[in-house]
Amino acid sequence: MNAHVRSNFTDILYEKTDGVAVITINRPDSYNSVTRHSLEELTQAFTDAAEDGEVGVIILTGAGEKSFCSGGNMQAISERTSHVKRNHIRSMGHLAWAIRNSGKPVIAAVNGYSIGLGHELHLICDITIAADHAKFGQTGPKMGSVPVWSATQLLHRTVGEKRAREILYFCRQYTAQQALDWGLVNHVVPMSELRATAMAWAQELLDKSPTSLRIAKIAFNAESDQSFWAGMATGGELLSQHIDTEEFVEGPSAWLEKRKPNFRKYRVNKTKTS
Repeated sequence: MNAHVRSNFTDILYEKTDGVAVITINRPDSYNSVTRHSLEELTQAFTDAAEDGEVGVIILTGAGEKSFCSGGNMQAISERTSHVKRNHIRSMGHLAWAIRNSGKPVIAAVNGYSIGLGHELHLICDITIAADHAKFGQTGPKMGSVPVWSATQLLHRTVGEKRAREILYFCRQYTAQQALDWGLVNHVVPMSELRATAMAWAQELLDKSPTSLRIAKIAFNAESDQSFWAGMATGGELLSQHIDTEEFVEGPSAWLEKRKPNFRKYRVNKTKTS
């Protein structure tokens, strides 16, 4: 395959060379946060790579050395309504389908923060190689939200249920070494070696039977797919209804105002006594 670069994207970079498609989230000024438009471009790129018979492996990474993907864009999140959130979840579903049903191994090359939706994004990939300075974590309850895109379906399968609940409930950040120890990532390397290592792993996969890899991916996904799509649809609808509440708005508003959110007030006992 000759090197090929598509230049009609605004939020991502997309190139194909030597049987490998490399998709890069290209919003470094916002720590590679993603909007609905970003999700749509990612879906287009993954679909193109899936349909290109010369592509055998897909690598997903972020621009720069600070962040793989820091999650959703907070300004956009703060302005969402239930209707907008449902459409956003639909876009996320399209991207999940494009990745999980590509029939090709997808390697996440995590070059920094992999947080919130960005953490879910690496979970959906088949393999994760992390730079040694990478940080991993969810932000859902910390921001008044829930990671229903893939974390509630896949995280416990990856690290075990007790550890998954810790990650989801407490919203802490974890080092690349911790992630490796827990089985959350496959390999950790210095940042200077990340791209070369991901490409080396991709080239090793290209030596394997493409049909065997396709079958293996489908077979691996078959069991988790039983709950993956239902969990996303159900969780997405419940979360969409939550979007219009004052409690949800507190999370992104606090982030934009650079203050700590106050969720304790929503636990006040409102029962009236006679």
